[in-house]
Parts: sequence; C-alpha cells; structure tokens
Amino acid sequence: MGQLVAVTEKPSSTPGVVRFEINRTLSGQGHERFRSILDAHGNTPSDELARRLFGTGQVAGVHVYANIITVDLEKGYDSAGLADLVRDLHTYWKPGVKPPSLEELQPDEPAAAGSSGSSPGGDSGGDSGGDSGGDSGGVALSAEAQKVPPHLLERGRAARTKWNSR
Repeated sequence: MGQLVAVTEKPSSTPGVVRFEINRTLSGQGHERFRSILDAHGNTPSDELARRLFGTGQVAGVHVYANIITVDLEKGYDSAGLADLVRDLHTYWKPGVKPPSLEELQPDEPAAAGSSGSSPGGDSGGDSGGDSGGDSGGVALSAEAQKVPPHLLERGRAARTKWNSR
C-alpha cells in the first residue's frame, strides 16, 4: 500500500554525484541540504528520505530541491539501491508485513467523552445532553471538548457507537 514514486536516475558530470528526478515535489520551492544524518531531524518527506539514504552508508550528503534529489556518494561507493529507497519513500506497507486493523487505526477516545452511558440517539434522556448541561451531566469534559457545541459532541458519540458496532 502507498504510492510508489517514479524515479529517473541521472548521472552528474561530477564524479561521485548522482541525481534523481521524481514525479512529485518533496520540498516545495525550498532548498534542503543534509550534510549528515543529524541534519535530518524534522518530519518532512525530505528529512525521512535523507535519513534512509544516510542509513545505507553510501551517502555523504543530500540536497533536495522540489523534485530533484542530488546525492553525494561516499568515496568508493556507487548508487546501487538508492533509487529503490527513493521509489519506496511513500510505501508504508510491504509484502510480509501485517497491515494494522481498523480498530488499531481508530484513535483512542478520551474516557471522559465516551463514558457517559447515554443512548446514541439522543437528547431525550435529559441527564447527559442539553445546551447548558455539558459539565452538569456527570461527565467531566476536557478543555477542548468544552469548546465544541453539545449537539456536535453527541453526533460524534453516535457515529463512534455506530462505527464500533460493525
């Protein structure tokens, strides 16, 4: 699963430098230079790619500009296998790896928001709903949940209940 990146490897006129052109932009219109794995400390696609490339031991430096990746190779190494790393950048599932279930992908609901015991349909049981009774229903809401209108909280609870019953 995931999307393969189309990669074209092009040699450079400078020995020890290889260039990859791909079918999507990684850095937008900004230049990103990585001189070591320590420079790749963020969460961007460019940072992840740099970490993977440095992890091979073949790479001395990486430069990313939009859809062009320029790799400085360590002395004595070639670019074998580097195009595969670029191609698999957005692949998050590979054969032999068990994908996560839907329950594992669903974020955990805070205990306070889901433990009210109210029926999924509604506002007829006056002890957990209402416009002014967000805190008076016996359920302590988080600061974020207190900002959400009560009817939207109830709609979310009903949707989660329906989803979990499948």
